[in-house]
Amino acid sequence: MSWTLFVVVPIVLIVLMVLASTVKVVKEYERGVVFRLGRLVGPRGPGLILLVPFVERMQKIELRTVTLDVPAQEVITRDNVTVRVSAVAYFRVVNPNAAIVNVTDYNRATSQIAQTTLRSVLGQSTLDDLLAERDKINEQLQRIIDEQTEPWGVKVSIVEVKDVELPQTMQRAMARQAEAEREKRAKVIHAEGELEASVKLAQAAVVIDQNPLGIQLRYLQTLTEIGVEKNTTVVFPLPIDLIAGLMPRNGRSDASAPANPATEQAKVDG
Repeated sequence: MSWTLFVVVPIVLIVLMVLASTVKVVKEYERGVVFRLGRLVGPRGPGLILLVPFVERMQKIELRTVTLDVPAQEVITRDNVTVRVSAVAYFRVVNPNAAIVNVTDYNRATSQIAQTTLRSVLGQSTLDDLLAERDKINEQLQRIIDEQTEPWGVKVSIVEVKDVELPQTMQRAMARQAEAEREKRAKVIHAEGELEASVKLAQAAVVIDQNPLGIQLRYLQTLTEIGVEKNTTVVFPLPIDLIAGLMPRNGRSDASAPANPATEQAKVDG
C-alpha cells in the first residue's frame, strides 16, 4: 500500500502540473500571446485557452487604458525661463503581438518617451505659450508620443500638462505685470467715463441754453439734495441771472465810470 502511494502521488502531481500549463483562462480585457517552440503564433482569448504541453507558452497582455504619471521635468523654455513641468498620459495596447515582440517593457518605454518628448516640446515653446495655449501643447505632445509608440502596438490617446511650477522671482514679476495691467484698464475705463460724462454735460448745456427755466429747476433740485445731507456748512449757489445787473458792462467797472456826464463835457470844452 505504501509503495502504491509513493507511485500515485508523483503521477497525480505531474498530471496537475501538465493541466496547469495546458489550461489557461484569459479575461475579457486581456489577450494571450502564444509562442510555439519560441515562434510567435498570435493572440488568443478571451475565455478558456488550451495549450500544447511543453510546446506552447502564453504571455498575457492587458488591453485596458493605463494612466501614466510623467515625473516633473526641469525645462528651459525658448525665452530662457526654467520651469518644472509634470504631465499625465493615457495609453493602451492595441497590438498585443507588437507589444510583446517589438519592445521589452512597453510601460517603461512609453514613460521614457513621454519624458523626453515633454522636455523637447516645451523647450521650443515660450512661457506665455505654456500658460495660455495649453491645449495646443497637449495635442502636439500626444501626436509625437503616439507616433513613436506606434511600432510597439501602443496607442497614446491623451497627454495633459498637469502642473507648471514657476520660480519665485518669475511669480513676483508676473504679479507685478498683472497689477500694472489692471491699473491700466482702470485708468482707461475712468478716462472713457470722463469723456462720456463731458459729452453728456455738453448736451445738457445745449438743452438748458434753449430753455432758461431749466437752470432754475436744477438750482431747486440742488437745494433739495443739500438739505437732505447733515452738513454744518451749506453753500447756496447763486444763479448768474440774479447778479447780472451788478456786473460791469463793456469791460469797465463802476468806479471808473464818470460820476456826472455834464462835468465831463465841460472839461472837454474848456
